[in-house]
Amino acid sequence: MTKHLTHAQLLQLKRWNTPTIYNGWEQITQHDIARSCFNIEETRDFMPQMGPMVGYAVTVVIEPSNRAHKENTSAGRDYAEYVASVPGPKIVVVQDLDKPLVLGSMWGEVNSNRHRALGCVGAIVDGGIRDVDEMTNAGFKALAQRLCVGHAHVTPVRWNCEVEVFGTKIQPGQLIHADKHGFLAIPPEDEAQLLDAAVFMDQNECNTVIPAARDVMGKSAEQILDQLSAAGKAFGAASKAHFNKSGEWG
Repeated sequence: MTKHLTHAQLLQLKRWNTPTIYNGWEQITQHDIARSCFNIEETRDFMPQMGPMVGYAVTVVIEPSNRAHKENTSAGRDYAEYVASVPGPKIVVVQDLDKPLVLGSMWGEVNSNRHRALGCVGAIVDGGIRDVDEMTNAGFKALAQRLCVGHAHVTPVRWNCEVEVFGTKIQPGQLIHADKHGFLAIPPEDEAQLLDAAVFMDQNECNTVIPAARDVMGKSAEQILDQLSAAGKAFGAASKAHFNKSGEWG
């Protein structure tokens, strides 16, 4: 996997929430901004106090209901070697074949610590997690469907493959930004421009539509409406000049 962003750039991306990153991404992508690259189904962030997580996807498929997968006694070690081989920071993206049922969890105190040792910062699990306090103590963030009690017959089924989680397909190596709002999986061709685009759009809002909405003391409704309209036009003009797209308020 070839990383396009430096560690410093990844740290800067982590300073914004995922909707802000989306606002930049929509200006630079050719993908469908209404359907592509983010979770279509609801996710739950079980460690919102940890803020956003940013990392490159390592992928794995599980099927906790199926005891037969345990016959592959080398699966655990082979999967761990794959995870270890990928440069960090990494986010583990887990497809659970038992969906919509949640019968067992790959994630708890031990696996979170193990993956943290291998350079992973968190997981996106289209299934269940457990030991949420212990996971938090390990510094390992998780977005998941829900909590569960047991692990059932969890073992890696396949890995380093395309997975589908929360209605969205993710490829190994994709850059992911995730927080309590959900996740955004960045197409490789959009990665290099992402940080600059997100910063620009955040500053564009702060220079136009947000101050216009707050500077209303003593003004009439008509004056406020005119001010908001002018700010929206200024926002759109700045976006169009920079990206040739008007943006959300243009």
